[in-house]
Order: sequence, then C-alpha cells, then structure tokens
Amino acid sequence: MQISITPFTVHKRVALTISRGTHAQSTNLWVRLAADGIEGWGEATAFSVGTYTQTVTQLQQELADLAPVLSEFHPLERQRLAPHLAALSSAARAAIDVALHDWLGKHVGLPLWQLWGLDRQQIGPTAVTIGISAPESAVQRLHQWQTQLPDVRSIKIKLGSPQGMPADQAMMTALLSAIPTGTKVSIDANGGWDLETAIAMADWLADRGIAYLEQPLPVTLDGTLAKLSARSPLPIFVDESCFTAQDVARFAGQVQGINIKLMKAGGLTEARRMIHTARACGLDVMFGCYSDSAIANTALAHLAPLADHLDLDSHLNLTDDPFQGSKMQAGRLLPNHTPGLGLTHHALSHG
Repeated sequence: MQISITPFTVHKRVALTISRGTHAQSTNLWVRLAADGIEGWGEATAFSVGTYTQTVTQLQQELADLAPVLSEFHPLERQRLAPHLAALSSAARAAIDVALHDWLGKHVGLPLWQLWGLDRQQIGPTAVTIGISAPESAVQRLHQWQTQLPDVRSIKIKLGSPQGMPADQAMMTALLSAIPTGTKVSIDANGGWDLETAIAMADWLADRGIAYLEQPLPVTLDGTLAKLSARSPLPIFVDESCFTAQDVARFAGQVQGINIKLMKAGGLTEARRMIHTARACGLDVMFGCYSDSAIANTALAHLAPLADHLDLDSHLNLTDDPFQGSKMQAGRLLPNHTPGLGLTHHALSHG
C-alpha cells in the first residue's frame, strides 16, 4: 500500500484555555493509505500532557519514514505490520490504524459501527467544552454553544485555574446558574489541583450535582489517586495518566473510570482493547479528544455505543474543518451508514 501525508491547519472558533495554557489553532496530518483502488483515511494530531509531548514535525517524519515499509504490506496484513507500527509515536500509529480501519470498512462495504455489530441508538450525548475563563466569559461561551447546537445535553467544564480554588468556584457558580436543569455536567481539571484542593473541590462539586471529576491531579501525584477516590463523593476518571490498556489495568481499584483518546491510545485497535480491559476491571469508559478534526472524532464515534461518557467536540469548535463525518443529532454525535468512517472533505488549508 501507498501512503500520503498532508498537513492541514485548523483554527478554533473560540480559543480553549485549560490549566496548562491556551490553544487557538492546530496543524494536524491527514494520512491516506491506498491499495486495490481503495483509500483509507486517518489523522495524526500533535498533543501534550504536560510531562510528555508529541510534535507535528516528529509525527510527520515518523510517517514519512514508514512509507517504504508500508509499500511491502497489504492493508489486510495487520498482524505482520503490527511490529512496525509499535515503534511509532502513539499519534502516528493512530493515523495508520484508523486509516486501515477505514480501508477495511470500504473494502467490505460497511460502516465500522455496523462491522463491529454495534447499536448506534446506544450512543449517549457528547459534551461541549467550556474552558477556564472569567465567570462572565464562561457564561458567554455557554450561550455560544447553545446558539450553535440547540440540543446540548452534556457540558464539560475545565477547572484548575492558576488563580486557585476561589476562581474555579466563581466560574462554576456563574455557569451553574445559567445551565438548563437536566443537563449533564462534568469537570476536567487537567491535573491542575493538589490532593487537598481536589478533595475540597470534589465535596463542593458533588453538592452541585456534578456527574464526575476528570484528571483532578497531575500525573506526578498518581500515587495518591486511591486516597482521593476513597475520600471523593464523585467518580474519578484519569486522562493524562492513562494511555493504553496496560495503564487501565494499573489503575484498577484506584479510580472509577478512564478517558480514551485516539492519539494517546494509538488508534481504534488499542481503544477497543482499553474498553474491554476497563470493563474487566470494573471501570467506566469515556472518550475524549485533543485538537482533532472530524476524522478522529468520527472514528471514535463509531465505537461510541461502548462508552459511558463522550467528549468529542473539538471539531465542533473549528471554523475551517476540511472534513465531515459523524453528525450531531439531538445532542449526540452519530456516525452515518457510509462504508468505513463515512468521511468527506473539501478544500484544505495547508500548514
């Protein structure tokens, strides 16, 4: 098979601020694998978890170096190809893995969700994200989402403000007064709290009907997660601390759930392995995203019937996403009936 790698730059409608900084745009890689007259699509998105970063330059070089290797394989030779993919950074591996899945779906003429025997009706609402900001700005962002997507049913709020717990509580108080009753609300601190703050905020947030708390502690404090879980009235999910199925097993008994992202996991193959491992360990599953376009979020939408919570909204905050795939319907991101991922594209902005 032959590979083509095309960088494209996308811009956020509203810049997103988390505990580690603010991001307004992203240059991602559109990866295409061609064989037998069929083309499978994937995406590599550079990302950072604070202690670890994958850059677009690094990902592009790894994929370019892989081209001669790929030419020796057919897309159906996944097991033989696997050792070569294992050497890649996870986001580069994700692009290849997703493209191979897209190719397979097109080869057999089925969308991935149907190929896996999944039920689209079991897909829950996807959350829209509100970044760290002043209280009035956070409420304004909520209103923007509600204008763009009238059927918002789930909201994820970024906390862990560098200004401390009072700033987090002020922003939350303003938002909770504006969020419609019955909306699911979750919190992601992106590792922005210490243990004492996390315990205090878990109590405070539980009194306000929050569904769960994601990555309250930095990865350097993973050793205290069991202590936090024992004390917290809210379920604790790990994100930056959890990349693969091996990590899932490591956190069994310490937290209540895991966040799976394609770029961390290395593709749909590992995402499915993580789901099954989490279920075997009694953990809940959520899906998340980085600055991904509709390619990566559509890919995870095909697996969404297996998730408890969904946060696949990054492409919804783009002004110039060149791809279209899964569509928002009644607050849910639903894959279509087109074979493979079911993606289309229009003009690209090269970055």
